[in-house]
Amino acid sequence: MIIPLQDISMQGLPDWSLSERDEDVLAFLGEEDFRYFTFEGLKRRLGLHPETLSRILDRLEAEGVIKKSSEGYTVKREIAKQLKSHALNGGETRVMLLQTFLPSDMPVDMLVSNLRGRWFGLLRWLGLAESAEGLALKWVTEDGDIQVDAKVTANALTIEAKFLHGFNRNLALKAAYQLMTHISRLCAQTRGPMTRNVGFFGNASFYYMPT
Repeated sequence: MIIPLQDISMQGLPDWSLSERDEDVLAFLGEEDFRYFTFEGLKRRLGLHPETLSRILDRLEAEGVIKKSSEGYTVKREIAKQLKSHALNGGETRVMLLQTFLPSDMPVDMLVSNLRGRWFGLLRWLGLAESAEGLALKWVTEDGDIQVDAKVTANALTIEAKFLHGFNRNLALKAAYQLMTHISRLCAQTRGPMTRNVGFFGNASFYYMPT
C-alpha cells in the first residue's frame, strides 16, 4: 500500500508538477529512506509497467527530485530529508527473521560493498537506504511479493521481511538464509569468529543459538 502525497501534509515540500502516480512513487521513496535504487528493483517492488515507471522517473528527474547515477537512481539528499519528514508508513507487515552480531574485524563498508547490487537466489536487488540507525540494503523477491531488508550497524546485522502480498513466511525465511549464506562466507574470511549469536523470530517464538 502506497499512501499518495496528497494524503500527507505538503507544507515545506516544493511545488512539483507531478501526477498522482508520481506522488505514490515519491511517498515510497520517502518511506524507505532510499539513497539510491534500481529501475528493475522498483518495477518489481511497485508492480509498475516498465514504460509507466520510465515516464515517472523521467518526470522526477526533470523536477530535480532524483538523478541517474552509476548505482541506478539517486534521491537527492536534501529532497530525501523532506520526503522522509512527510512520509507515512504504508502499513505492510514487517517481520524480523534473523539477527546476529558481526565480527569486530568485519568492516561495515566492506560488507556493504560486497552485498549491494547482488542477487541472491530468490532476491533481486532494490537499493540502499540510509538513516540515523545505519544502512539498510534492500531486495525484493522476483514475484514482487516480499521485500527483504538487511540492516547493518557497526556491530550487528538484522534481516527483516516486509510482506507486500500475502504472508509467505517460509519463502521469506528461505530468501533470508540465502542472503545469510553469502554474508557468512564473507564473515568467515575475517580472522574472528563468524558470529557471536543468531536470533530467529518465528510465530511468537524466539530461538537463541550461542556460538
